[in-house]
Amino acid sequence: MANLVTWKDTLTFGVGDTISIHQKIVDGDKTRTQIFKGIVIGIKGHQGLKSFTVRKIATAGVAVEKIFPLETPTIIKIEVIKKGKVRRAKLYYLRDRVGKKATKVKDVFVKKSDQPKIEEEVVEKKEVVKREAPEKKEEKKSKTKKSEARERRKKKKPKKIVRKEKHFTR
Repeated sequence: MANLVTWKDTLTFGVGDTISIHQKIVDGDKTRTQIFKGIVIGIKGHQGLKSFTVRKIATAGVAVEKIFPLETPTIIKIEVIKKGKVRRAKLYYLRDRVGKKATKVKDVFVKKSDQPKIEEEVVEKKEVVKREAPEKKEEKKSKTKKSEARERRKKKKPKKIVRKEKHFTR
């Protein structure tokens, strides 16, 4: 298919996918890795001359597009974050959209056999019950009306609800 690209015979991605590209940048004598995360809006070229365009929404809603040659040595790693299901070869219509709508593409969740599985760990929160020591009759008589009102309000508070929380571990 023309809408799919294979990078280094290991990773296949296409138009509509959300990917992150790890790119090596040289500043003088220092090298660093910069990550560019966005949606693939187009693939062009043939054989070894293929390139793909990635678009992301940066700070203040400003869109940034970068065109990456597929066979460039500056690309260290490409990760597919989400697979997108689209019916077009070029998603240039996303350029006219503003805000979150500019990143909306129908998602398809695909099982990834390459990445380690995420295990779910269910932890239950238990209700904490405070037990009050039995009070003596003499102490009750010495309490004022304000303190009695405070105690009544404390007793009326709703009990804590037991919730199950999911913790994801890799």
